[in-house]
Amino acid sequence: MFSLIPFSRKGSGVSRKDDFFGLDRFFSDFFRDPFFSRVASIATPIRADVKENDNEYILEAEMPGVRKEDISIEISDDVLTLGVDTNKEVNEESEGYIYRERSTGSFKRSFHIQNIKNDAVKASYKDGILTIVLPKDEKAKGAKRIEIE
Repeated sequence: MFSLIPFSRKGSGVSRKDDFFGLDRFFSDFFRDPFFSRVASIATPIRADVKENDNEYILEAEMPGVRKEDISIEISDDVLTLGVDTNKEVNEESEGYIYRERSTGSFKRSFHIQNIKNDAVKASYKDGILTIVLPKDEKAKGAKRIEIE
């Protein structure tokens, strides 16, 4: 159903045994810097888990600090799209200092879905977790044998 398969490159077996100048250690430490984890979290701001049982798929997406009103969910042509549009403005004045900060952002994440009852999909949002229940379509569950002519 879902076309997203997480993977990791750990243990890929690529290493250099004689590292006289410490280049492997340098690059390894360089990419462990917190800056790169921040960049990775910006690249995929919506982290999701998908569970399956006999009757439905359950998608849980992490969206901390997002208001329910800023979330959009759409299903079109077997694609489920989660979107967030944020617009925040902070104004603070104290002891002669004026602090004003604005931030806007928009991001989306899509999942390929099939054999879902689109009219029975339900969603809830609590404590920064968006939960979407996608009931399976019973009609498409069985196997079909195709005869060759």
